[in-house]
Amino acid sequence: MRVTVTQIGNSTGLILPKEAAARLKVKKGDSVFLTETPDGYNLTPYDPEFEDQMAIARRGMKKYRNALHELAK
Repeated sequence: MRVTVTQIGNSTGLILPKEAAARLKVKKGDSVFLTETPDGYNLTPYDPEFEDQMAIARRGMKKYRNALHELAK
């Protein structure tokens, strides 16, 4: 899919085709994240740092499962 780079005020912006926005499930005002990969760049609506934080939280919840169960009572 072709994406257009355009001038928006003093910034540079990308115009996503309607089909791309629909597949990403984003609309006007949403944030998207651009991450660099060995193959180029990846555009995603999901925050990659949040996924890293959730992985750490899942490990902690697994390790302290019994303690969290007792605290939930």
